[in-house]
Parts: sequence; C-alpha cells; structure tokens
Amino acid sequence: MRSLEESREILYVIRTMDVLLGSGVGLEATIHSISGGGYGVISEDFAQLMKNINKGNSLEKELRNLQRKCESDGYKRLINTLLNNVTQNTDIVETLRKQGSRMEEERSEAVKKYIETLSGLPETLLSIGMIGPLIMAILGVVPQLVDPETDITGISGYAGVMNSVVAGGLFLSLLFMFFLGLKTHTKDPGL
Repeated sequence: MRSLEESREILYVIRTMDVLLGSGVGLEATIHSISGGGYGVISEDFAQLMKNINKGNSLEKELRNLQRKCESDGYKRLINTLLNNVTQNTDIVETLRKQGSRMEEERSEAVKKYIETLSGLPETLLSIGMIGPLIMAILGVVPQLVDPETDITGISGYAGVMNSVVAGGLFLSLLFMFFLGLKTHTKDPGL
C-alpha cells in the first residue's frame, strides 16, 4: 500500500520541488513546503524528517534514514538525488527535471498498457450483461407460453427446472461480470 501511494504522489513532489528549487528556494525550505501536506505518505515522511532536523540531526543523516524507508523506485531516486545534492553539491534542478520527464514517460506507458488491456472489455460486458439475461429470460418464459394441453415439446412439465436454469444462468452472468470488473480493477496502474 505504501509503495502504491509513493508512486502515485512522487511525480507531483518532483515537479513541485523542481519549481521551488528552480525559483531560488532552498532545499530545506522546499522539504518543509512538501511536508505541509497534500502529498500523502511523502508529506508525512518529510514532516518527520523536518522534526528530526529541528531536534538537531543533520539533513544527510535524515535523508539516509528516509532512503531505507522508501519502497518505490521513483521515491528512492528522489531521496538519492537529494542526498547527492547535500553531500556533493550537484545540480539538483536539472536532475529533478530529468527524473520528472522519465517518470512521465513511464506513467504514459503504464496508462497505454492499461488501456490496451481494457480494449475488449466493453463489448464483453455488453454481451454478457445484455444478451445473456435476454436469452435466460426467453428460456424462463417459454414454459409459461406453452399450453399444457397442446404441448408437444414436453417443456411444460419442466417449468421448475427451467426456472432454476434461468436463475443459475443469471447468477453466473453476474458472477462473470463481477470477476471481469475485479480483473480490470487489479490491473489499474494506480495513477
């Protein structure tokens, strides 16, 4: 769950940090701004980082501690970038822009793959959800339409069986539609 939340918010954090650092705001002030909220678990992590810095710990030590806590690759890269800036005074703004661009491409690919997996889903759901119940309803009505005295098919004696078949068929249609929806939900890239 943490990894999903990190990957959902990391691009927004990177873009925000890019704008703030690019406009001349310092690294600690940028981290403090992110810790103010709006970025889920990343804001919580940065708020804890700021508390520990205010207690006297070094930024480098806190970034290393946070690096061990990260679960998603993008968040690990961001913390590594911040750590490199603190220890080696690298160009953080350019690195953040490159990371942001790379993450946008990764998200676009994930969305494209998700759309491709959904391509036949509407037709399948329409077929099962509309045509299946219609066929089952026709099967359920046939025994009531046949006159017992003129019945040459022998269906009327099986009205109870036909009703059970119809009910079972409708239940299976609903169950199949549920599992299709569940499959679609589990393939959601979470963006």
